[in-house]
Amino acid sequence: MTKLGINIDHVATLRNARGEGHPDIIQIANIVHNAGADSITVHLREDRRHIKDHDLKILCNKKYLINMEMAANIKMMKIAIRNKPKFVCLVPEKRNEVTTEGGLNLHVNFNLIKKIVRTLNKKKIRTSLFIDPSIKNIELSKKIGAKCVELHTGKISRLVKNKKNFLSELIKIKKCSKFGVDNNIEIHAGHGLDYKTTKLLNKISYITEYNIGHFIIGESIKIGISNVIKNFRKIIK
Repeated sequence: MTKLGINIDHVATLRNARGEGHPDIIQIANIVHNAGADSITVHLREDRRHIKDHDLKILCNKKYLINMEMAANIKMMKIAIRNKPKFVCLVPEKRNEVTTEGGLNLHVNFNLIKKIVRTLNKKKIRTSLFIDPSIKNIELSKKIGAKCVELHTGKISRLVKNKKNFLSELIKIKKCSKFGVDNNIEIHAGHGLDYKTTKLLNKISYITEYNIGHFIIGESIKIGISNVIKNFRKIIK
């Protein structure tokens, strides 16, 4: 069954806006879990703009399957080892970016990423790589030793939302996904996804998990987070 990961970073963004404890991120994580999320994603950024260290610690001590997004550096690797999330996803990170702007540069950071993946996998933390969809990136991911990648879907999401031709990007994602599966790499997808783009990508049978955050949190203002998650579950079932 195709899995659904829910990113709750922006619940913390809202909480932090007042510097108080509401909304309670642990309560929201429980609602998300009960509504049908297979995993809960939190991005512990180096500037701690939303998720804080204590959030990660508490969530990892709960029953949830936590997917910790993090920059590919040794300091973050040590935090992951200390908290023991079930999954880690390595992502590129720039301090002045509003959101993640693209996939990892695997060629430039090959040795460091390989070291982090090997170390975390030895600690029984499945570690995926957030990459732009290309055959070259899948080949590098294989050499690094990654057993899972998450394809950056920001480009196709923007094309769909702006009602522009997305066919070539869809074909590229499909070819990349098949190549990954043929090389024993699990394929996930995430970034910018909404109902329409997820429906399109769900036609690609090689994708086994979708990670969605901003759209779900925004849409939940209108219909509630449980209902949004249930809508996505219907799309990907």
